[in-house]
Amino acid sequence: MDFNTISLLIFGLTILIIGGNLLLKAAVSISMKFGIPKLLIGMTVVSLATSAPELIVSIKSAIKGSPDLAISNVLGSNIANLGLVLGITIMFSPINITKSIYKKEWPIMMFSAIYFLIVVLDGIITKIEGGILVCFLIMTIASLIKFRDKNEEHIEIEDEDSVIKSLIILIFGGVFLFYGSEWFIDGAILLANSFGISERIIGITVVSVGTSIPELVTSLVAVFNKEKSISLGNLLGSNIFNVFAVLGITSLVSPLSILDQNIIDFDIYIMLFFAAIILPLIFFPKKLVLGRKEGIIILMFYSIYVYQLFY
Repeated sequence: MDFNTISLLIFGLTILIIGGNLLLKAAVSISMKFGIPKLLIGMTVVSLATSAPELIVSIKSAIKGSPDLAISNVLGSNIANLGLVLGITIMFSPINITKSIYKKEWPIMMFSAIYFLIVVLDGIITKIEGGILVCFLIMTIASLIKFRDKNEEHIEIEDEDSVIKSLIILIFGGVFLFYGSEWFIDGAILLANSFGISERIIGITVVSVGTSIPELVTSLVAVFNKEKSISLGNLLGSNIFNVFAVLGITSLVSPLSILDQNIIDFDIYIMLFFAAIILPLIFFPKKLVLGRKEGIIILMFYSIYVYQLFY
């Protein structure tokens, strides 16, 4: 490994994160200018925009002939969202659980995780299966909007940008995402080759954690500013979008053949484990609260998983 590889990886990740933030800002601004309800913006535009780094990285990886990197990016991001981001966040600030979490968002997330398992068991995700995943995405958005509790709190977004300014920001965000993902993937592949590590491991650790950094930073900033802590529902929603949108759209662009059998035999079940463990932790030891004890448990499991990847 040389300095150029590390520089390419870090620089690519930095540009990728900047691009994702610009895209999010512009997408929300334009949506509000056209009178799209805030609820719809939060559940569609914002969710898709925050998943843009994962989506671009996965598509680019598939096109470059690295399907394991594309799939492990989705797997690793879902594991990191619950094992790392959620774990660290609730260590700083407990999250109070609403009924919609365990009655709507969690069951949908579990369904997406189980269906993920089903489609990868034969070792390939076809364009038809990708189309089905996208259909599930549309159905999920429609159902969440229809059955959403109208009394729930929503974040108010201040917007003073003009449409032209927002379009310019949107274009810059897209350009940053394109080139940032290109450099980030190239750096990740070089890193894997230099250490003799599989693309699966790099995807699950370096790439997935890298694309999850914006969520982690946002969560910690909210905690330090003593604002309302990140909602578990947002992380569950991110996992749903990663499967239905990122995996679905990527496999529509290019069918994904799994090369590393460990993805099917092991990693997918780890993702299912982290998805499933959330429900009992919601009720035990303290009902409807995820706090420091639960954070320690989640981070412990995540640390053990990452450790065994390398040893």
